[in-house]
Amino acid sequence: MSEPDQRMLLHDVADRLNGVSDCLPLPDQLGPHPAVGEVLDDEVRNLARLLTFLSGETAFRHRATARSLRRPQTPNRRVALALARAAQPTGAALAALGDAVHRLGVLIDLTHHAAGPGHAQATEVARQALVDSVASARGHLAHAARQLRTTADAPTASAAAALPAPSPASSRTR
Repeated sequence: MSEPDQRMLLHDVADRLNGVSDCLPLPDQLGPHPAVGEVLDDEVRNLARLLTFLSGETAFRHRATARSLRRPQTPNRRVALALARAAQPTGAALAALGDAVHRLGVLIDLTHHAAGPGHAQATEVARQALVDSVASARGHLAHAARQLRTTADAPTASAAAALPAPSPASSRTR
């Protein structure tokens, strides 16, 4: 895979991570509504597919490097490592969405309880925990996407070698 293709791959995965983040409900949209559960369900599935892609692509690249008769190319290793590194915050985002599903379940359960002393406070605490879980997932997704974009945009040794050497500046003396 050429260097531009590898850069495009990293940017594509970063875009897909940002896409999951963009689809998550905003704090003022989070509440005991069936639509929130549907969105969480969809985005958990999307994120699980992305995590599966990251782990599969990393394993494939490592196998290809191990089987290669020639010395592994630095850009290939760099991309494989970037994908592997992105798996950690992606997995953390998936865990945060799992927590959000749990928090939503608690919040929905509270709506079925009779209002009494402390009910409003318990409901608000549960809603804030849901907001925090979704915000945590967003933070992890942003971190993973940022890591991938940084690696994609970093100059490589072969790209630096392709640039012409700067010419010495002529000095003007008067």
